[in-house]
Amino acid sequence: MSEAVGTRICVAKFGAAHGVRGEIRLWPFTEEPLAVTSYGPLESQDGTRRFEIEAARAAKDHLVARIKGVTTRTDAERLNGLELYVARDKLPPVEDDEFYHADLIGLAAVTADEIRLGRIVAVHNFGAGDIIEIASDEGGDSLLLPFSNAVVPTVDVKAGRAIVVPPGEIDGDDRGHASSPDDHAQDG
Repeated sequence: MSEAVGTRICVAKFGAAHGVRGEIRLWPFTEEPLAVTSYGPLESQDGTRRFEIEAARAAKDHLVARIKGVTTRTDAERLNGLELYVARDKLPPVEDDEFYHADLIGLAAVTADEIRLGRIVAVHNFGAGDIIEIASDEGGDSLLLPFSNAVVPTVDVKAGRAIVVPPGEIDGDDRGHASSPDDHAQDG
């Protein structure tokens, strides 16, 4: 039986099929892409399916993998989008100032002035970089913000919080500034 999701880390995601012999694109979330091949069998989120990587090679921005038991393009197509997990204890330990994205889930999101924004409930990546999702304590729509050093300058896992600087408050960010006709006037 698998560990609870809290003790497992999402390390990769299957992409589209590659070719006709069952190879599949594999999008690793590890610092070193090929490290994902050294963790042993990978599991689906619910732990009911296991996948063994028989071989993997680097491609442009992903890996191309051969998975045990996946021998046709149709087999590979059925796996597209499936996230893959391993037990946390199979991963290298983190330094004091490092963390896994999974460690962000549940942290309080507060501003530098200690105003609570809510709790981090997810880390997404839709292709343009990591996005944190903050659920407000009052309910309503979640806040989606880029997970960057400018927006999230401090993550303190031990204290259970992350400092969040809303984009309109970042130095040099004038997107929150409403322009007036005078802003565009030229000196005569």
